[in-house]
Amino acid sequence: MSSPTRWAGVPLADRRAERRASLISAAFDIFGGTGPEAELSVRSVCRHCGFNTRYFYESFTDTDELLGAVYDATAAELAEVVADAMAAAGPSVRARTRAGIRAVLGHASQDPRRGRILFTEGRSNPVLVERRAATQDMLFQLAFAESDPREPDPLPAKVRAAMFTGAMAELAQQYLAGNLGDDLDRVVDEVVETLLPSRRASA
Repeated sequence: MSSPTRWAGVPLADRRAERRASLISAAFDIFGGTGPEAELSVRSVCRHCGFNTRYFYESFTDTDELLGAVYDATAAELAEVVADAMAAAGPSVRARTRAGIRAVLGHASQDPRRGRILFTEGRSNPVLVERRAATQDMLFQLAFAESDPREPDPLPAKVRAAMFTGAMAELAQQYLAGNLGDDLDRVVDEVVETLLPSRRASA
């Protein structure tokens, strides 16, 4: 367990923030790994960090709250990666769409723990269902933001964004399961062509 001297000279707020981050990282490793969900316990997380269990309750009331924090951190990281990729793609709707799709699939598949937390357990785990809805809303807003603001009726753009959001969740699930092969660029090309056929693309 953690030595009292480990935190010597560190301000209390910084100590707590560091311990909280360590607990989230440990839970990410345990829950996002290949072991059964039951392995995520106060004891297993603290053992992973080398903490006394009292440090767990300093930041979280139970493992459900910790798991929610893990999902939030993973989703926030994904949102940042997607936003950065789309911004770097320039003004072309087609290029931005491609960059966004590739960012979602690429980021989730680079580390299997991310994909499991966001797109596998997020579909069925009762603790994560509500948070998954928030991630879906984030993708919806990103997709809707790509619509032409000059359109007098926003409904068609909202419908497209909703269809894109639902399709992305299933696409990620299938890609991470290995059902679409391992050629990421080809998968992304097929998705973009389905969403924005070349003959109709205006950008």
